[in-house]
Amino acid sequence: MVTTDKQIFDVTCRNCGITYQILANRDDIDSWMNGDGYIQDILGYLSAGERELLISGTCDNCWNLMFGVAEDEEDV
Repeated sequence: MVTTDKQIFDVTCRNCGITYQILANRDDIDSWMNGDGYIQDILGYLSAGERELLISGTCDNCWNLMFGVAEDEEDV
């Protein structure tokens, strides 16, 4: 049985120390952590920044400071 109930996960950026709240389905988080698929497929409803925070522990702001803004995001 697949549940669609989402809960809040507190994730702290390892660079700036700010704690962010990510709203996600627990089963989806578990599935991704168990290696059942790619994060963008399982947690595709999260933003790229939220997924990166889960993957590397780096928030979107710190990521952009370290690596700059992607070319396709510059015109947004």
